[in-house]
Amino acid sequence: MEDLLLGVDLGTTGTRTALFTATGETLAEASAPTPLRRPGPGAVDQKPDDFYLAATRTIAECLSRSGVANRQVAAIGITGQMAGVLGIDRSWRPSIPYDSWLDTRCSPDVAFLERELGDDLVERTGCPAMVNHAPKLRWWQRQDPGAFSRTAKFLMPSAYVAGKLAGLTAADAFIDHTYLHFTGLADARRGAWSSPLRAALGMPESVLPRIVEPATVIGHLTGEAAGQCGLPPGVPIAAGLGDTAAGALGAGITRPRQLLDTAGTAAVLAASTDQFRPDTRERTLIVMRGALSEQWISLSYLSGGSLLSWFQTAITAGDDLHAEVNFARLEEAFAGIAAGSDGVLFIPYLDGRVLPSDPARRGAWAGLDRRHTWKHLGHAILESIAYEYAGYLRILRALHPDLAPTQTRVVGGGAHGNLWNRMKATVLGVEYATLDRDEVSCWGAALVAGHAVDLFPDLAQAASASTAIRDRFAPNWMEYAVYARLIEQYRAVLEALAAVRAPMTTVVDEPEAAP
Repeated sequence: MEDLLLGVDLGTTGTRTALFTATGETLAEASAPTPLRRPGPGAVDQKPDDFYLAATRTIAECLSRSGVANRQVAAIGITGQMAGVLGIDRSWRPSIPYDSWLDTRCSPDVAFLERELGDDLVERTGCPAMVNHAPKLRWWQRQDPGAFSRTAKFLMPSAYVAGKLAGLTAADAFIDHTYLHFTGLADARRGAWSSPLRAALGMPESVLPRIVEPATVIGHLTGEAAGQCGLPPGVPIAAGLGDTAAGALGAGITRPRQLLDTAGTAAVLAASTDQFRPDTRERTLIVMRGALSEQWISLSYLSGGSLLSWFQTAITAGDDLHAEVNFARLEEAFAGIAAGSDGVLFIPYLDGRVLPSDPARRGAWAGLDRRHTWKHLGHAILESIAYEYAGYLRILRALHPDLAPTQTRVVGGGAHGNLWNRMKATVLGVEYATLDRDEVSCWGAALVAGHAVDLFPDLAQAASASTAIRDRFAPNWMEYAVYARLIEQYRAVLEALAAVRAPMTTVVDEPEAAP
């Protein structure tokens, strides 16, 4: 009887689960929404149990659709969004909701980290001060000390779901090492909590979970959870990993100098390396541990697919484009727009600038005149992501002079946009390749689960062998020269608009003294 693996991906607005064979064949997929809540100015959160219910529901649907014997499932791996945090009490019940990576209420705490720790934070964690775990923990400590005191451990959504499936208590709480850069409290090189960072933030060690490897079996499916999933009790559950690390693994990014473009709600450009080199100068890149031993992933990101969703609903509703991004329709609409969008530039910071962290920065179109249509505006949005990527690659090459990428693998919904793939290949001067697999994060989580139960003794080899190239997009070298000039114009516009900021009256000011 063939061993099967389940991979669950807890995304920003929805959960996807896939059932795989050990060779990576997808037998079934299912999805369920995990709605965002906006309870107040700057606040974006989610119910932790919405993640759990979506996971159990989609696992059950995959098994039902596949028709396989549920006893064939050898292990479960879970991945999920990375920069937010939730709290549990001693019995694994939620004490605070999931404080999303989109929630900017902790902006004063980000400023505190930058002011008090600066380069030391980047050197230790690999990540500059930004909206992630440490500022969020400090915000809860300042603004709702009651909720903070009821919190036994702070977790990521993937760990919450895995632990609830396994019936864990707070004493067993864990975080895998792919999240450590986002904590603001860990020594990334050592893979351990940092006493100096904890002391600087006044953060008690008691609220931090134990650190484990992604392929650690953290428990086994309880009888109650098994009934909800349609599985037999006792199925092993791996610790899992963050979605960026899972996507890289599932896409076959296993060697240094490979690039990955995750074209999803967030647009992420990442490079696999074998060295920890933090970006202390520009504070734009994050360095995180990958799924593989000795693998480091340098990356940066911004809002991506969400910009196109906003564009379609806010700007083009009269042209009968659907709210869900339809790349075929966009490609048809933008087909006649030349490189450079006839002089229009878009600044994509509708949600603030993620890196370098500047939540008050805002977006804009520049260079508009009366000949421009909504098609130029939309085309400029696509180009803005490519220009941001060009900036990331420039910094990557400065940190890694030997970085000479020959290919970028692209995953996520944006991978279906052939125009966008050609555009980004041209702007970066690097071939783009789509994969013969859609759910790479789910497959990355499943690979880790298989490694945890010894189905894959060599995780890198299993990842490399299981994902094939579908299509390739070569750079247009004539347009590359055009875009090289436009990238400089884009940077000049960024500098000119640096003062265009959102009123920060919705954010509670930082107190004079740290708690």
